[in-house]
Amino acid sequence: MEKLFQISQTALSVLKKSGYSAFLVGGSVRDRLMGRPVHDIDIATNALPQETARVFEKLAVIPTGLAHGTVTVLIENTPVEITTFRTESAYSDNRHPDFVSFSKNLSDDLSRRDFTMNAIAEDENGVLFDPFGGKEDIEKKLIRCVGNAETRFKEDALRILRALRFSAVLSFSIEEETSRAIKSCKKLLNKLSPERIASELSLLLCSDGAADVLLRYPEIFAEIVPCFKVMQGFAQHNEHHCFDVWEHTVNVVRNVRPALHLRLAALFHDCAKPLVFSLDESGTGHFYSHAPRGAVIAEKELKRLRFDNETTQKVVKLVKIHDSPLECSEVSVKKKLNRLGEETFFDLIRLQRADNLAQSEKFRFRQKNFDCLEETAKKILEQNDCFSLKKLAVDGNDMLSLGLCGKEIGAMLDFLVEQVIEEKTANEKPLLLAVAKREREKHKKP
Repeated sequence: MEKLFQISQTALSVLKKSGYSAFLVGGSVRDRLMGRPVHDIDIATNALPQETARVFEKLAVIPTGLAHGTVTVLIENTPVEITTFRTESAYSDNRHPDFVSFSKNLSDDLSRRDFTMNAIAEDENGVLFDPFGGKEDIEKKLIRCVGNAETRFKEDALRILRALRFSAVLSFSIEEETSRAIKSCKKLLNKLSPERIASELSLLLCSDGAADVLLRYPEIFAEIVPCFKVMQGFAQHNEHHCFDVWEHTVNVVRNVRPALHLRLAALFHDCAKPLVFSLDESGTGHFYSHAPRGAVIAEKELKRLRFDNETTQKVVKLVKIHDSPLECSEVSVKKKLNRLGEETFFDLIRLQRADNLAQSEKFRFRQKNFDCLEETAKKILEQNDCFSLKKLAVDGNDMLSLGLCGKEIGAMLDFLVEQVIEEKTANEKPLLLAVAKREREKHKKP
């Protein structure tokens, strides 16, 4: 952070010595005021883009957005975005200004920004220019739009998700008028690109305050993922559950580790429950086959939002198996490790643990089973026990030497792993070869 600050001071000083006004603006000022790490440097200046390029002509200058007044200067191999003060026209697409006009006035530039906490500037002497009370809002932990909230959101619908993301990441509340505008402008979210939605949703979900925002603004999330709407307020009519489907889901998100694939799996794990719901004669609710149905929905939605294939595959697999029974015995754990792999096995435990913590309290005793499963699996790994082909003492070449070929080789190796897991033979090459020979003889045609 200190290095970035020094680099920003260098840029400000060079512009000032060249006769221009220049200020550190936006998130870097906000984060410095909050004592948070600064990751990007944004500078606003009255210098036109061509003038900025001339001032820094001895350095690498990248014309990243000349039409919008932005050039990027590399100072000590660190990119510094420098943008001319500007005002903006109407936003016909609710995302981008139709055109921008350069200004000589810092206040014009700050007035076009989204939230007061991002509309603060700082000069090279550390003096703040804060025409909209952003510093006070930061101290109050409050997100407030600059000017009229509906106008800000109609200009750029992405600001709706940014407000929710900032609320979740910073643990800030959203000012009342801004909150009302978020809800009244929710239909504008349909104009955003899937990639933008996925990016904001990912950052939000992996924050400490994700669950609180999901609970406070359910209608916004139903707007970007339609299957969430029917989950909201859907009673489960089952003694295992003390929440409706959406509240349960959000609490699973709250309880699981903030890794993106786990948070997404938590968000989608029960999404099919309303579609498969049934009541038995006693009035108890059931959700047969909700896991595989949910996996189909999750895959469709994640692909629509353009999440990467690796994340999508992990999420879909976890949703599909999230209610699979896990028995705490060495044989059972080895079989699960063999079938799922180490990463998915431990992720499944994490998801099931979080799921259980979001159920009725009298069923929380299952946490002990998850403790047992983790301890057993760790013991198996520490002992380097065999539970998969890669740990088996024989391989395909050994099977070839026994006269097996093609699919017979894979089938025999799988059989041998099973024999080792079930402790019917030790993982020693001579013993395994003997077992393979006996098994082959047993199935030889007369």
